[in-house]
Amino acid sequence: MNDTFSRWRAGLAKSSKSAFGRVASILGATEINEDTWEDLEAMLIQADLGVDTALDIIENLREYVRENGLLRSDELKGALRAELRSRLGDGQGEPLPNENPSVILLVGVNGSGKTTSAAKLGARYQKMGKKILFGAADTFRAAAVEQLQVWGDRLAIDVVAGAPESDPGAVAYNTVQAGIARGADVIFIDTAGRLHTRFNLMEELKKVERVVGKAHPGSPHAVWLVMDTTTGQNALQQARAFKDAVGVTGIILTKLDSSARGGMVFAIRKELGLPILFAGLGEKVEDLTLFDPDAFIDGILAAF
Repeated sequence: MNDTFSRWRAGLAKSSKSAFGRVASILGATEINEDTWEDLEAMLIQADLGVDTALDIIENLREYVRENGLLRSDELKGALRAELRSRLGDGQGEPLPNENPSVILLVGVNGSGKTTSAAKLGARYQKMGKKILFGAADTFRAAAVEQLQVWGDRLAIDVVAGAPESDPGAVAYNTVQAGIARGADVIFIDTAGRLHTRFNLMEELKKVERVVGKAHPGSPHAVWLVMDTTTGQNALQQARAFKDAVGVTGIILTKLDSSARGGMVFAIRKELGLPILFAGLGEKVEDLTLFDPDAFIDGILAAF
């Protein structure tokens, strides 16, 4: 457990220092007054929790102070920690669908880290004894196909790919059929990165989802949205669009270790109600880890 918390503290060091570092100075041994609330509200907004989430937290803390008769701001530390933790829900545990094969679509905007996440997920479940198959359905970016094939060679995982600029739906269909024929346990389909504002591209993604269902009725069994945490609140609008288009079932957060915007996790939970499944705490294959709410809270609030 200590190793887990240490790993999260290291991965969230930027968020802790940059975004939440002011908490210690705001919640010092001084009287609680309007300046306290204004400073704390500003800090939460700057930490990328979002205005609505920040205001909601402040209102709950004000009520807590009234009910418990608190006078000093340092007495708020425990209440703030508890309030933030309550917004993350319980840990999800292992999110792999109980299907064989499990077909999982990875979606997200360009540069979010989908292909690398596919590789890390493949390595994770391979270590658990699962037979993995990758589908390179990002047919419009040759580098994405090559990148996934390089990972496939490195991990000894087969990759189904099509010709450049071929129909991504066809690649997805062939991948699922190949996975069934080869006895794969888990099939990860890496889809093309697309701007959430491009209607035609989002419609194409819906087509991929439908085609996969034809290849294996009931699939995809999960749709995981890969989100780059360095984009902060901008990622929230993207997430809404993907959720509406293809029924996203969970979130993978990448680049947490290089971001100071870990606070966006709270906005995702409040605005979307989607579970955070995995978090990227580094560049190594093993650095994609199950999201741990307790370790996350400990990491962002390590400064106090």
